Amino acid sequence: MRILLCCAGGFSTNMLMQNMAKVVKDSHKLSEDDFKFDAIPVDGLEEEIDNYDIVLVGPQIGHKTGYIGEICDPRHIPFAVIDKDVYGQMDGATVMKLALLTHAKYQKKHAG
Repeated sequence: MRILLCCAGGFSTNMLMQNMAKVVKDSHKLSEDDFKFDAIPVDGLEEEIDNYDIVLVGPQIGHKTGYIGEICDPRHIPFAVIDKDVYGQMDGATVMKLALLTHAKYQKKHAG
């Protein structure tokens, strides 16, 4: 699963991305080979989007979901806004769950 974290600037999201990668590395169920993480500013979303399976949106740009939806929806790429408290705690495990659940729900909804 290729996960794109989208934020305003990128620094704190890079830290969260590293925490998510550590969760995968330390997991007995998940394999590092199955995941790719990147973090970019929202301004670069349209150029980068086609290389990803899901977009996770930092809470600081949660107000841009309309714009993000316009980019993701036609490409059938799900997106979710990360809870501000989860983001503030840099909780990589909870954000990984959000990514996996959002992706699975989207796949189920759009299957067949």
